Amino acid sequence: MSVGDRPQRILTVSELTALVRERLEQGFPDLWIEGEVSNLRTPSSGHLYFTLKDQDSQIRAVLFRTGAQRIRFALREGLQIIVRGRVTVYEPRGEYQVVLDYLEPKGVGALQLALEQLKEKLSREGLFDVSRKRPLPFLPRRVGLVTSSSGAALHDMLVVLKRRCPALSILICPVPVQGDGAAQQIAEAVRTLGQSGKVDVMIVGRGGGSLEDLWCFNEEIVVRAIAASPVPVVSAVGHEIDYTLADFAADYRAPTPSAAAEAVAPVLDELVRGLRDLRGRQHRAMELRVTHIRHRLGAAEGLLSLRTLPLQSHAQRLDELTGRLAWSCKSSLVTCRQRITLRRHDLGLSSPLAQVRGARVLVPQFLKRVEQGMRSGLAFRSQIVRSLVQALDGLSPLAILARGYSIIQTVSDGAVVRRAGDLSVGETVRARLAEGQLICSVRQVVPKS
Repeated sequence: MSVGDRPQRILTVSELTALVRERLEQGFPDLWIEGEVSNLRTPSSGHLYFTLKDQDSQIRAVLFRTGAQRIRFALREGLQIIVRGRVTVYEPRGEYQVVLDYLEPKGVGALQLALEQLKEKLSREGLFDVSRKRPLPFLPRRVGLVTSSSGAALHDMLVVLKRRCPALSILICPVPVQGDGAAQQIAEAVRTLGQSGKVDVMIVGRGGGSLEDLWCFNEEIVVRAIAASPVPVVSAVGHEIDYTLADFAADYRAPTPSAAAEAVAPVLDELVRGLRDLRGRQHRAMELRVTHIRHRLGAAEGLLSLRTLPLQSHAQRLDELTGRLAWSCKSSLVTCRQRITLRRHDLGLSSPLAQVRGARVLVPQFLKRVEQGMRSGLAFRSQIVRSLVQALDGLSPLAILARGYSIIQTVSDGAVVRRAGDLSVGETVRARLAEGQLICSVRQVVPKS
């Protein structure tokens, strides 16, 4: 290609990738896709990464944490799903992918799948066995009600109970019956009432609603609390067509809260029909309101997701770098451990302690040799000393004196007298014997003849 044919602008790889991402996001801002889940990854960040595939093709997909927290069923390999999202490009690798806003199992709703999964688990444990069901008391002294303090269900049950049996004592434990945290409070109320010993039977329920509205009565914590209750429990959740896992765990399932009141009270009441109509109207009004709010929320989420796309891309990049860092740290740790092991072995071979231990084996031998040498030297020197003593004894003046000789000394200056001519008559001398001394006076000097 000649210089004149060269394009006016040369793109970098990043610029080209950004242009491709922009075109894809503009061309596919919102679409529905059907496929099978494969290569599912769930890092600690809470995001979900997987491949969506059919028999001929595949595409990477990511569902960020805010969307993943809304999924009530367990996403698993091989699950056929329908997703909603938008096509974009993950720029660090130049791969196109689908960022999801919503997903559901194909052929069955997400909540329905979660419900079936939990129902199968608890059924295997025997929580729904008919043999566990207890009969309701014929004439209870006090009835416990676990429901919302502001819901129509509480009003219905109170009316039915009072009109059917005015002398019946009622203990109300108000709890939220939908929304976050409702399941925990319902379970705690069931346990508290059951262990208090103040009620003979308990009604747990609320008015009708969608599967989402009634979902807290499908939570495992609520089902287990009902199954473990020491007093019989009547489940009265929703309408007659509404079934929850609480219904299977309870001792008696009432189609409605009013029917539950009829079941525990010994007298019938003809006013139930009007109360059911009123509850149905309220339910329909709530459904219309919830539907309207849901549409507005869906539109707002679509707008918000477009603005959070760059942040989601960075979050995905962070997950990738976190994985690399973990692998690098693990590899470095293994290498360091191997080096430490080698250094420790080398250090053990050259350790002074090892040399000392080897030398300590020789110490007793050396001590024995020294002791033998000292004993031999001592015996030899003792023999020499004895010989010298004997020689000294032979040369000692005392030994000579012991044989009868004496040593003569002048008294005046103690000089030893060796010649008779050294003394004069009348001079006093000292004669030293082997034992004792004599003081003598010279009477005659006899010179040597």
